[in-house]
Amino acid sequence: MATTERDYYEVLGIPRDASDADVKRAFRKLARELHPDVSEAPDTDHRFREVAEAYEVLSDPGRRATYDRFGHAGLRTGGFRPTFTDFGSLTDIFAAFFGDDLLGSTGAGRSHSSRGGDVQAVVEIDLEEAFTGVAVTVPLQVAETCERCDGSGAEPGTGTKTCQTCNGAGAVRRVSQNVFGQFVQQRTCPTCHGAGRSLESPCERCDGEGRTMTTRELEVDVPPGIDDGQRIRIRGGGHAGTRGADTGHAFVLVRVRPDPRFVRDGDDLHTAFRVPMTDAALGATIRVPTPGDEEVELQLEPGTQPGAVVVVRGRGMPSLQGSRRGDLVVRLDVAVPTQLTDEQRTLLDEFAGSASPETYAPPGDDDEGFFQRLKSALR
Repeated sequence: MATTERDYYEVLGIPRDASDADVKRAFRKLARELHPDVSEAPDTDHRFREVAEAYEVLSDPGRRATYDRFGHAGLRTGGFRPTFTDFGSLTDIFAAFFGDDLLGSTGAGRSHSSRGGDVQAVVEIDLEEAFTGVAVTVPLQVAETCERCDGSGAEPGTGTKTCQTCNGAGAVRRVSQNVFGQFVQQRTCPTCHGAGRSLESPCERCDGEGRTMTTRELEVDVPPGIDDGQRIRIRGGGHAGTRGADTGHAFVLVRVRPDPRFVRDGDDLHTAFRVPMTDAALGATIRVPTPGDEEVELQLEPGTQPGAVVVVRGRGMPSLQGSRRGDLVVRLDVAVPTQLTDEQRTLLDEFAGSASPETYAPPGDDDEGFFQRLKSALR
């Protein structure tokens, strides 16, 4: 009985106006689903042959144009023959299209050694410590090379032997026969994990893993100027690799606790400082704190207004990118007395009686106007 030829667009599940990228994307998606290490359906090899044939046609502009005009008959007239019909197994087809196993290569010669994994720890510091830099001790749970077997995984005095499961091939194959021919599935050997050799006697301490878990304290120098959420990488501070492979890295995530006195904006620091109204009116010298033990001395001009901003260059956070430092931005809050003695009230009454609108006029008689003052206050 004749076999019905399915529409190639239907096989890939794409519309007839699909782009070249859509064709490739659909093919790779179906190829992953039909890979022998993923699919156990009995018709997997037949379905993949359909998908591969559809892709071979629709990915070629000339063949696609012929197929769109004349269908399967037009391709046969032009001498088209799928290139994969000579292959004996689905594994060979995958190798032809991808150069290797789609989900990762398997087989002899693959080493069982692998780089150690990375680990991450979190440390909390104060803004003052971020300002000056600090050394912290971070406990880590890491895999270290087993001291008993020196990382080999073998009990001292023993070695390795050819894996009896795969006979040293590093992979096991399962061959089945169906109406479409020979179907071969190849998987990494579950006993030697692709190495081709197994241990004669696994180490009693690490059970042949070559590593043991331990708690280690890691000394970390947190540099001045580090910001909340930044990470520090310590090369070789992670898990030990297997069979002599490289050690992973440790990443320390730094969390900087909020400081009630300062708000950080990049390398700049913003703070608010209260001054008595008499100092604001008459002028004074004030000392503003910084995150370190230092204080910044500022000279207030007579007539300093509430909300005035003073920028002190280079007194903010150190920069991680160089020797420069951010700025300290000081917003002045003028404090109005709330508890007055009779004598103080009398003095203020005398002042109020002698004051005039000119007393409160801005310098240079440059009155901002109501709306400008409102905008300044909102800023």
